[in-house]
Amino acid sequence: MPIIDNFQLRKAIPSEEFDYTLLSSVLASYSSVGRKINELLRSGVIERVKKGLYVFGQEYARGPVVKETLANLIYGPSCISLEYALAFHGLIPERVETLTSVTPKRDKNFKTPLGNFTYRYLTPEKYPVGIDQVLIDDSHPVLMASPEKALSDYLVLKKVPPIKNEEEARQFLEDDLRIDSGKFNRFNPTALRKLNRYYQNKNIEKVAELFEQESKTNE
Repeated sequence: MPIIDNFQLRKAIPSEEFDYTLLSSVLASYSSVGRKINELLRSGVIERVKKGLYVFGQEYARGPVVKETLANLIYGPSCISLEYALAFHGLIPERVETLTSVTPKRDKNFKTPLGNFTYRYLTPEKYPVGIDQVLIDDSHPVLMASPEKALSDYLVLKKVPPIKNEEEARQFLEDDLRIDSGKFNRFNPTALRKLNRYYQNKNIEKVAELFEQESKTNE
C-alpha cells in the first residue's frame, strides 16, 4: 500500500478548508480511506469541522482558516448576510461573532470547534437576489449579501416593527443597527427597491425613501 506522508497530503490540498470528496481522492490509494481519515483525525493532522468537512491541524496549517468560506461550505446553498455582512461591508461598528447566512433550506445552527454558524430560511424567490461574490483573499471567493440585501434580510427575518416614516427609518438604522448617518450614502436606494420587488416589505420601502432623500440632500 503506497504511503502518503503528512507533508505530501498538505501539498496535495492547497486550501485550509476541504471536504470529504477532495480528501478521499487524495487518499484513494489506501485500501481503507475511512480508516486513514480516522488516523489523521486522531493524530491532529486534520480536524473535523462537521461531518464531511475538515481543516488542517495547527502543525500543518499554512494560514488562518477563513470562517466565511466555512459558512458557505457547512450548509448550502447559502449566502452570508444580516449583521455579519453589514459588518463585513464596514456599515456597523460591532464585531459580529456568530456568522449568520441565509438559505432557501430550513433553519439550521451549527456549533463547531471554529465557531457558531447560523442559517436562516429565506424563500426561494428572495434568496438569490442581491448575492455578490467577494474575495476574502486571492484564494477565497465567498458568497456574501450586498449591503442592500443584508439590510433587507435583517428587516424581514428580525421581524422589525412597522416603520411609518423617514424619521422612524433613521431611528431604526442609527439606534438599532448603529449605522452612522454618514454611511447612508453607501446604500443604493435603487438597488434596495429592486430587491423589494421580491421581498414586498413596507419597511424596506421606507428605508429606501430615506436613502433617496439623503442622496438628494447631499447632491
